[in-house]
Formats: sequence, structure tokens, C-alpha cells
Amino acid sequence: MNEKELAAAIGADIAASSLLGWHADSCGNDRSVPCISFLSYMAACLYDEKNGYYRSGPVRVGKEGDFYTSSGIGQVLAEVLADYALSYSRTLNEPLKLIEWGAGTGRLSAQIAAAGRKRSPDWKSDFQSILIEDHPLHIETAKQTFDGMNSPDEAVQEPILAASADAWVASWLREPALVIANELLDAFPVHVVTCKNGQLVEIGVAGNEAHGFYEVYMPLSDSRISGWLARDGIQLREGQRTEIHSGAAEFLKKLGTAMTKGRLMLIDYGHEADEYAAEHRMQGTLMCYWRHMASDSPYIRIGQQDMTSHVPFTFVRNEALASGWKVTGFMTQKQFLIENGVLELLQNHGSTDPFSKEMRQNRAVRQLLLSDQMSEAFKVMVLDKI
Repeated sequence: MNEKELAAAIGADIAASSLLGWHADSCGNDRSVPCISFLSYMAACLYDEKNGYYRSGPVRVGKEGDFYTSSGIGQVLAEVLADYALSYSRTLNEPLKLIEWGAGTGRLSAQIAAAGRKRSPDWKSDFQSILIEDHPLHIETAKQTFDGMNSPDEAVQEPILAASADAWVASWLREPALVIANELLDAFPVHVVTCKNGQLVEIGVAGNEAHGFYEVYMPLSDSRISGWLARDGIQLREGQRTEIHSGAAEFLKKLGTAMTKGRLMLIDYGHEADEYAAEHRMQGTLMCYWRHMASDSPYIRIGQQDMTSHVPFTFVRNEALASGWKVTGFMTQKQFLIENGVLELLQNHGSTDPFSKEMRQNRAVRQLLLSDQMSEAFKVMVLDKI
């Protein structure tokens, strides 16, 4: 079973680790044990090449998976993004690579391409769809998704599908591009830090497959952590946890170096620093999802459940600026959708059929704008390569 195999590998990493963490034993005394950082543990659970959640197993997105994304709510987001892509292309006056990084099953990219073809006869010549995805079954599903969106009598340019390792060295990443990262950053492994006896320490993971994994305290494993928190104005209360998204910093720096001209759109749920580390967030934002059920236990279902944390947009903004990006826009998803014409998608109709095309689209618009605070929790940050 993949779960046992991955748990055994993580246990072996812990046993071989030179890092030491501490926890209180049954007598209340501190005991030192080998450990790895929570960042390393999360990275193994999600991205182990053989058994990681995002590298193996069934399709992870949608009804049969563990979670939904905004692209699963009708085609509204895709319709708005198609218009946005056309507008951005006109400002550059040249063809664009339309890249979705972390494309999942390809639904959003396929919907954008279908909407774009309806809007512009030049879509096929002006845009090349490129999907970057590392889950083998997601890649196969993406191919089928694009085929299903194509009209049988229409010659459609096939999308480029690439693994992330190949994308970093691809020539097309150096060409003018609009990169869409829809719920990408929230899936990056994170450091978890806390304030213990007035000192900033990191959460580590100890234990093994046989007896289970548990948390310990350890020294900071990245010297940048305390500086990042101070820069972003975050002072943790005693016992408060928060997440440090070092992977997002590395992604922004690497992409900023690779791209020569273009725009990056980050669409994700998250907060500015004052809300991210507010008093009511004493336990941070880390959550796990399995079959659409949420939990706060990352030490079960090893490699079989999603692990995610909200995106710290103050941190992302500061790291983007440090990596040479220009912050062109930042707003709630609701504001972005309204400013880019989503209300024009609402249709007057006389249909009483709740499953008609018009009724379904109107429900999707309202759901994206109004439901369960999604429209406010989700943010859109636009970064330009300068």
C-alpha cells in the first residue's frame, strides 16, 4: 500500500536526520529526538516522486477527488479570464503563451480556450495553451478534457502538456506569456513556526511508521524566517502558530528569472499579514482534505490526503518585489470578476428549467460572487515581469 511505503520512507528520513527536536515526556521533562522539519514532512506527503499525493493515485480534483477549485463552478471564471487574456494580448500587440501552472485536470485551460475561440477568430494564432502538471493521471485527463471541448469540425491547436521540471528549461517560458496559477501557492509545502516561552521555534516531525508521527519543537531550519516575519509586521503571541511559505518565494524568484516578458496571475485564498496572524488564528491556517471532508490532522492518511494552507499575500507581495516583479493589481476575486465583466454574463431568460444553460450560468455567477465568503477569501494578485 502506498501509504505504508511512504510512511516507512519518512520514518527512515527521520531516523537518519541530524536534526534534533524536543518534546515533553510523560514526566514533563524535555526529551531530544531525531526529527525533520514539518516542511520536509509535508513535501514528502505531497510531492514524493513515487507515492506523494500530487504525484500518484487517482484524480484529486472534482466530485470524485478530495476538493474543488473555482474552475469547477460552471465556466464563469474561464469566460472572464478569456476576455482578460484577449485584453492583455492587445496591450502587448503580440501572440502569447497562455500557461496554467498546476493545471490539474486541465478544465480551466480548456474552458478558457473554448471561450476564447468564441470571442476571437484569431485566438488559435494568438494563443498557445500550455499546461504544467506533474500528476500522471491529471495529464491524461487534461488531454481528454481538451478533446471534449473541441468541435469535431474544427481544427484546434493541441495544447502543450509538460511536467514542471521540463517547463523550467523550455524555450516557450522565455517568450511573451500570461501565466495563470489558480490555487497553486496554497499547495506548496510550508514551514510551521510558533512562539514557545517567548522564543521563535519551528515545528518538527518525529516518530516512525510503526508508532506514528508526532510534533516536536526544533530550532529554525531557515535563517530567513525571523527576518521575513519582522519585515511583514508579524509578531506571534505565546503559543501561536503560523506558516512560512518559502516555496512561494522560491517559485517567484525562479519564474522571474526564467520569464523575459509577461504577466503572472495568482488566484488563491489567503490574507494580508494582519489577518493572516490575527489573534483568532492561534493555530495557523493549515488544513487537510480527504473526500471533501476537512480536518486538522496531517499525520494520518500519509500521502492520501491534501494538505494546504492559506496564502500570506503580504509575504508574496514583498517576495515578488524582491524578485523583480511589479505588482500591477491586488483585489478580491469578487472585485476582479466584477471589474472584468462577470455581470455581463448574467442572462435574462424566461426558462423555468433549472438545468437550462442560462439558469446554470446565472447560478454559477452568483455562487462565485456570493457563496460561503469564497469571493472575499479568494484574492487575485497580478504581477508583471519588468
